Order: sequence, then structure tokens, then C-alpha cells
Amino acid sequence: MAKYTDSKCRLCRREGAKLFLKGDRCYKASCAFEKRPVAPGQHGMDRKKISEYGLQLREKQKCKRIYGVLEGQFRKYYEKADRMKGITGENMLSLLERRLDNVIYRMGIGSSRAEARQLVTHAHFTVNGKPCNIASLMVKVGDEIAVKETKKDNKYFAEIKTMKVGNMPKWLEFDPETLKGKVIALPTREDIDSQIKENLIVELYSK
Repeated sequence: MAKYTDSKCRLCRREGAKLFLKGDRCYKASCAFEKRPVAPGQHGMDRKKISEYGLQLREKQKCKRIYGVLEGQFRKYYEKADRMKGITGENMLSLLERRLDNVIYRMGIGSSRAEARQLVTHAHFTVNGKPCNIASLMVKVGDEIAVKETKKDNKYFAEIKTMKVGNMPKWLEFDPETLKGKVIALPTREDIDSQIKENLIVELYSK
């Protein structure tokens, strides 16, 4: 399976926006994008006029990198969203938000989607009482996500028990004391705070 192994901060610089790929570091002054908010490479500071196609491509790349999915996966989400009723771009973002690794991140268990994905693949969670290690699992309304009983004494999860629930999306609920959460609704466009212009992605794939 393909995997990006270079610096994640380069991705933020390439897209010209913070993608919050490194958790807490993205909020500190040590963030590479804060120090040098230009594209990587020797020509990064050159001003170039971007074509309409270039804008669409960059938006697609930005969305892919935020959610940590590959091109093939991303294309399948778009095609599935296109077959659904409603607005294709909003449907696509809703599908991406419903990935299990993103749900774990939104609940505040992982500091980044990459960390949440690692926790899922290491089989630390159950979905509706059954162990699950599939990061791309699509959750549904009513699904209950919990840390395995055998993992609750882990130092990482012990610290989460003492945290306060912050800006939890209204379509999710999570109890830090019991380390259990639930999907109470499907995410809408208003629930997704990522600065993504999904209409540009739809225009790119519609050509």
C-alpha cells in the first residue's frame, strides 16, 4: 500500500494552508507553516498565476491530505457521493467525516487523524461491541464506539479520562470517563469546519 513518508509540514506549505496533520504542534510557534508559509522547493517563493484547473487540483489535493486518503479511495468517495441524493460535494465531505479514524479524531481521542488511524489499526476500539481495526469503516447513526475494556488502563487512555470535552461536533457524543461515544446524527456541511471548497473538487471530477 502506498504511504507518504516525507515531512507532513511540507504538505501544509504546498497547499498554502494549515492542514493540522501533526496534532498539537500545529498550534504552536514551532509549526513549520508559521515559520515559512511558502511552497517547498527552490522556487517556492515565486509568484505564479494558477489556472482554473490548478485551483481545482490543489483543492482536491488539500482535501485528500486533510483526511489522509489515497487517490483511488478519494475517487470512490466522490463516485459514491455522486450517486446519492443531495449535493455531491456535501455528500462527499459527509462520507469522509464518517470514517472511523476521523470519528475517533473528532471525539478528541487522537490529536491528529494520523494518530487516530494508528489507534484504530492497532485494534484499541470496538464498534457496537465488536472489535474493529478498519480505519475506513463508515459509521452509521446509532453506532457506539468505545475503547476496549482491556485497553482502558493504558496510560494514553487514562489521560483522556481526565480531559474536558471541548468543541464536540453536534453529530457525535463522547464520555471521557467511560471512554464511550455514539453517532447521534449524520454530519452536515455546517458541522464540518475544514476550509474546503468542495465545489471545485466536483468541477474537477465532472470534466
